[in-house]
Amino acid sequence: MTLILLAISLSIALCVIAFKFAIYALPFWMGLSAFRFVYAMEAGLFLSGLAAAAAALLSIGLVIAVLAIAKNPILRLAALGVFAVPAVIAGYALVHGVTHDVIESAVALNLLCGASGLIVGIAAMVNLNAVGETVLSA
Repeated sequence: MTLILLAISLSIALCVIAFKFAIYALPFWMGLSAFRFVYAMEAGLFLSGLAAAAAALLSIGLVIAVLAIAKNPILRLAALGVFAVPAVIAGYALVHGVTHDVIESAVALNLLCGASGLIVGIAAMVNLNAVGETVLSA
């Protein structure tokens, strides 16, 4: 019984961690792309890591800057959408990877994965908007 409760609690913890990571999919992929590009130029691990951190922070900073400058709500939504699209894809892939062996119906699997991708994308938009409001109000 203890082992079952431990497995359930660890599964819940891993889902929460994966959800937090999926929200920041755009900065992660920007950082990974910058790391791979700089490392391919034989710059070394330290400079590649520095470039990755700079690219990830720049991607978040660029969206926050657009949120600060733009007064048009459609432009603000588009900036948040650019941040949320990789999060939607990551949320879809996350749930698909966990549940593809459990759910046999392809329609039900796609509906579940699509709904979870939308939830992760909306959470990414809300999270970045809250970060932008905090940064801009200070």
